[in-house]
Amino acid sequence: MHDVAPARRLAPAATEEDGVSFVMPVLNERRYLENAVRTVLAQLVDGPVELIIALGPSSDGTSALAHAIADAEERVTIVDNPRADIPVGLNLAIAASRYPTIVRVDAHSELPEGYTRRAISTLSRTRAANVGGVMHAEGRTPFQRAVARAYNAPIGLGGGAYHGSRAEGEAESAYLGVMRRAVLDEVGGFDETIRRGEDWELNLRIRRLGYRVWFDPDLAVTYWPRESWARLARQFVATGTWRGELVRRYGRRNQARYFAPPALVVTVAAALVVGALRVAGVLGRGSRAVRLVAVPIASYSAIVAGNALGPGGGRGLRDRLWTLAVVPTMHLAWGAGFIAGLFTGAGGTVDTSRLDGRNTPLP
Repeated sequence: MHDVAPARRLAPAATEEDGVSFVMPVLNERRYLENAVRTVLAQLVDGPVELIIALGPSSDGTSALAHAIADAEERVTIVDNPRADIPVGLNLAIAASRYPTIVRVDAHSELPEGYTRRAISTLSRTRAANVGGVMHAEGRTPFQRAVARAYNAPIGLGGGAYHGSRAEGEAESAYLGVMRRAVLDEVGGFDETIRRGEDWELNLRIRRLGYRVWFDPDLAVTYWPRESWARLARQFVATGTWRGELVRRYGRRNQARYFAPPALVVTVAAALVVGALRVAGVLGRGSRAVRLVAVPIASYSAIVAGNALGPGGGRGLRDRLWTLAVVPTMHLAWGAGFIAGLFTGAGGTVDTSRLDGRNTPLP
């Protein structure tokens, strides 16, 4: 049975004069918080501005830094988020906010000059309920630069609009998002049972009510990826697990590109089995099973190597070597998590990549 398309609805018109509330969930972000807050408070709009920080129980000095910022800046308010879950923190921050336009920001992100003014203009022009732009990843170290390149390229995260599309229009979801509070209240805010992918699920409910989610390629946010291989792998396992959970819940509403990483994991697992049978002498070199796994593995390896060694692979040998490692790590970790989430559900899975608070010094 096919879903009936909802009647088109227009969100309330947005204006700068009515005020803007920025909401930021924070956990163990001492390295990034100050710059993130600075870029938020530097946004110029013709109306009042506030930043609500939903502060999780951090262990790296983030809490002291956040309170120092709030003590020095009257536009910053802190609400406690003892559960540390992102959707819980977002709901707490939104509940504590005052203005009709809500701008979601992240401590790992930095807003460019004019971002909020442009987003409000797009909200007003399109009467969408949520507007987002491009996630532009950047890095400081060879490893982080390799992750950033993977984020920004179709080979890394599958070519979603917010990873570099130039075509403005309706979208499935929005990176971070500049939202109309009235619509958030109507849909009931973020689903606190979803620890990753909460933005995708929120935008699904927004679209089900007939409102538009809009992508504006002239909006861009700088994003700083994880700083180590272990953190990256843990992040992607958790993200993939929750995508598997979302497929369990919402089935065919998930795009086909989400199934590519788990297909890679299955192919690699099959290749290991076939390789073992080959070593044991059960299968010959030219057997059909060997060809079935060898061709896709060889093709994938060639694509990854071409990306790492080509013009987009980085500016030095270390960058290129990390690119060779980063792309398969992202795909295999995400795909393995997806399979687990699809068959067993996400349960209490959390992204542990920010929980321990151990950070290396900035280079």
